[in-house]
Amino acid sequence: MTAVSNEEKANEPTQPQRSSGPARSIALSDNCLDSRDLFATTREIAISHAGETYRLRLTAQNKLILTK
Repeated sequence: MTAVSNEEKANEPTQPQRSSGPARSIALSDNCLDSRDLFATTREIAISHAGETYRLRLTAQNKLILTK
Protein backbone atom coordinates (compact mmCIF):
# COMPACT_ATOMS: atom_id res chain seq x y z
CA MET A 1 0.00 0.00 0.00
CA THR A 2 1.40 3.41 -0.96
CA ALA A 3 0.65 6.55 1.06
CA VAL A 4 -0.52 9.54 -0.96
CA SER A 5 0.01 13.02 0.41
CA ASN A 6 -2.69 15.69 0.38
CA GLU A 7 -0.60 17.67 -2.11
CA GLU A 8 -0.52 14.71 -4.50
CA LYS A 9 -4.29 14.29 -4.14
CA ALA A 10 -4.81 18.00 -4.90
CA ASN A 11 -2.84 17.66 -8.15
CA GLU A 12 -4.85 14.68 -9.42
CA PRO A 13 -7.33 15.49 -12.18
CA THR A 14 -10.91 15.48 -10.97
CA GLN A 15 -13.52 13.39 -12.69
CA PRO A 16 -17.09 14.56 -13.00
CA GLN A 17 -19.35 12.75 -10.60
CA ARG A 18 -21.82 10.59 -12.41
CA SER A 19 -25.18 9.53 -11.15
CA SER A 20 -25.41 5.92 -10.09
CA GLY A 21 -29.10 5.94 -10.95
CA PRO A 22 -30.65 4.66 -14.15
CA ALA A 23 -29.69 6.33 -17.42
CA ARG A 24 -32.25 8.64 -18.97
CA SER A 25 -32.66 10.18 -22.38
CA ILE A 26 -33.48 13.79 -23.14
CA ALA A 27 -35.10 14.81 -26.41
CA LEU A 28 -33.21 17.19 -28.68
CA SER A 29 -35.38 19.20 -31.05
CA ASP A 30 -33.83 21.66 -33.52
CA ASN A 31 -30.60 21.71 -31.45
CA CYS A 32 -32.59 22.75 -28.37
CA LEU A 33 -33.01 21.04 -24.99
CA ASP A 34 -35.84 21.92 -22.65
CA SER A 35 -34.40 22.87 -19.24
CA ARG A 36 -37.35 21.11 -17.54
CA ASP A 37 -35.95 17.86 -18.91
CA LEU A 38 -32.45 18.65 -17.63
CA PHE A 39 -33.61 19.60 -14.15
CA ALA A 40 -36.42 17.03 -13.81
CA THR A 41 -34.88 15.39 -10.72
CA THR A 42 -32.25 17.88 -9.51
CA ARG A 43 -31.38 21.58 -9.39
CA GLU A 44 -27.74 21.16 -10.48
CA ILE A 45 -26.02 19.18 -13.23
CA ALA A 46 -22.34 18.66 -14.07
CA ILE A 47 -21.09 19.26 -17.60
CA SER A 48 -17.72 17.92 -18.70
CA HIS A 49 -16.03 20.01 -21.42
CA ALA A 50 -12.41 19.82 -22.60
CA GLY A 51 -11.29 18.06 -19.43
CA GLU A 52 -12.97 20.62 -17.17
CA THR A 53 -16.14 20.23 -15.12
CA TYR A 54 -18.75 22.96 -15.12
CA ARG A 55 -21.87 23.19 -12.93
CA LEU A 56 -25.19 24.36 -14.31
CA ARG A 57 -27.55 25.35 -11.49
CA LEU A 58 -31.18 26.35 -11.38
CA THR A 59 -31.69 29.18 -8.87
CA ALA A 60 -34.64 29.88 -6.60
CA GLN A 61 -35.59 32.69 -9.02
CA ASN A 62 -35.67 30.13 -11.87
CA LYS A 63 -32.48 31.50 -13.48
CA LEU A 64 -29.54 29.46 -14.79
CA ILE A 65 -25.98 29.89 -13.50
CA LEU A 66 -22.99 28.20 -15.16
CA THR A 67 -19.79 28.03 -13.09
CA LYS A 68 -16.42 26.40 -13.57
